[in-house]
Amino acid sequence: MKKLRYPCICLVFSLPWTIVLYGQSGAKSGEWRTYGGDLGNTHYSPLDQINTANFGNLRVAWRFKTENLGALPEYNFEGTPLVAKGVMYATAGTSRSVVALDAATGELLWVHGEHEGPRAAASPRRLSGRGLAYWTDGREERILYVTIGYHLVELDAKTGNRIQSFGNSGIADLKLDDDQEMDLTTGEIGLHAAPIVAGDVVIVGAAHKPGAAPKTMRNVRGYVRAFDVRTGKRLWIFHTIPRPNEFGYDTWEKDSASITGNTGVWGQISVDEDLGMAYLPVELPTGDFYGGHRPGNGLFGETLLAVDLKTGRRKWHYQLVHHGIWDMDIPCAPMLVDITVNGQTVKAVAQPSKQAFLYVLDRVTGKPIWPIEERPVEQSTVPGEKTSPTQPFPTKPPAYDLQGFSLDDLIDFTPQLRAEAEQIVSKYHLGPVYTPGVLSTPGGPYGTLAMGTAGGGTNWPGGSYDPETHIAYLPSQREVWNIGLVPGDPKRTDMAYMSGSVSHNHDETEFGIGFTIQGLPVEKPPYGSISAIDLNKGEILWQIAHGETPDNIRNSVALKGLNIPRTGRPGNFGILVTKTLLIAGDQSMPRQESNMLRAYDKATGREMGAVPMPAGQTGTPITYLLNGKQYIVLAIGGLNFPAELVAFDLAE
Repeated sequence: MKKLRYPCICLVFSLPWTIVLYGQSGAKSGEWRTYGGDLGNTHYSPLDQINTANFGNLRVAWRFKTENLGALPEYNFEGTPLVAKGVMYATAGTSRSVVALDAATGELLWVHGEHEGPRAAASPRRLSGRGLAYWTDGREERILYVTIGYHLVELDAKTGNRIQSFGNSGIADLKLDDDQEMDLTTGEIGLHAAPIVAGDVVIVGAAHKPGAAPKTMRNVRGYVRAFDVRTGKRLWIFHTIPRPNEFGYDTWEKDSASITGNTGVWGQISVDEDLGMAYLPVELPTGDFYGGHRPGNGLFGETLLAVDLKTGRRKWHYQLVHHGIWDMDIPCAPMLVDITVNGQTVKAVAQPSKQAFLYVLDRVTGKPIWPIEERPVEQSTVPGEKTSPTQPFPTKPPAYDLQGFSLDDLIDFTPQLRAEAEQIVSKYHLGPVYTPGVLSTPGGPYGTLAMGTAGGGTNWPGGSYDPETHIAYLPSQREVWNIGLVPGDPKRTDMAYMSGSVSHNHDETEFGIGFTIQGLPVEKPPYGSISAIDLNKGEILWQIAHGETPDNIRNSVALKGLNIPRTGRPGNFGILVTKTLLIAGDQSMPRQESNMLRAYDKATGREMGAVPMPAGQTGTPITYLLNGKQYIVLAIGGLNFPAELVAFDLAE
């Protein structure tokens, strides 16, 4: 461990306001003690010192640079810091150090790091990760985080020293006691997400490498576990791929559960302490675009799973995608929301998705609030693949961004661009959401073009929710993927088919990201959006393009002389909701000259103010009150701009 011996500032301040309690009330006491603000991941704070009238007066209060926290600088800092008792805690840097800062000044109080050598080098989930967890019983304060090498570490929040009574001298090895055998150095498992602490229980998920061309269908399995926050003892484990005689095993045909991996929880987890339930957003099994070796619907792949907080026993489940082959996963935290439907208060859970559906379920029973219909979908023609004849379609709310791909979705700034786009996509298979990938052939089709799959819709930052108005806010982006399949290369994988394309034209990568024409996205804007959804009614209230038009589009020769409406920026971004505002920053883009932190009117989506940031937003903003002053803090970074935490307050 490396440690700086700075005095720890741990002060308690009386606050001049009270909080109205709701089912999920957001961050309390002017602090930010858990990743999503509260255990329901609403990303909401009732603070209102920063408001519509003064947002434009924000200034940079302090900056904390992270480039020395590792052998090399980090440029994509996705973390969300926590604030408790005047101290900010965050994971940061390429070595995933933990830092404690004075939340008023950004001054470093202590730093902790673990040196894991080859185990970290072999990890599928590197860099600083997305955050950590804070626990206190009113006397002791502890910080918990998952290292690059997949260890759960517990620290004294005041000193940064490991808690010796937790696990093995402060460390629980997450590659052990996992009901499966794996190589302790090279076993392909890790985690970017922050663990979640509820009471004396800490829950940890699992993540793997992207599965477009996995080495083996027999990958490590992403089981979910809970540990005692005081001792590190394992409390329970949930087998996300069922074992024989466990519930769901019969959904894996031909005993395919025994030869399949992944199915982890790599997004954030939510907890309802009153109900004693945890909500796990489970990803799909190995691999992302081909599942011929795993016939059947395959529970608990791409399933929202509710388990007992203390025992891990299944309470209910709802599978969002049957036998997934689109890399839709469930990438983010379910939002726990108390809404009013037909005059009745309902404890609900709202799950954003890459496919831009918001699934709203009763969080006690798992039953849909509004009907979700099983509808027929196109079937795969890839040899050996057996897709589900139907998929679930929510009837409310409607999809909040584009799905699938059709000619109507093509760029149409000019007739010439539209004609070129039509000619190019004529070599590809098109269709609505859940159109399967196809074999990529020299004469065409080169693959299936689709939005709302691997990189579309809402990704890991998730959504936000206002408990006063019952409005959910969903960030989303449009990104076209080519889902083409080619025979598996025995030197790379033991799977019969893997992601790939015979065409490498039009700036298309091997896995289909970045499909462009003359440097312009092939799809219509907006490229990045925010949607507001009334969860009492299941209706979209408004949608806006988030961020100004990127410089590479504004300055395109192909668009010279045209007045291009605001397009928004592509990328994954998180949203902060306060008593008065909706706040999100521009995403970092190559060669972008300006990056703004923006505030929107929650009722209309109208932009109410913007202030410049040193670089683009890479993590989700938080807010807190300290010494009578409200701060907004977020992670930023970008091309040739090493990652930082930047804090804003109001100019005096």
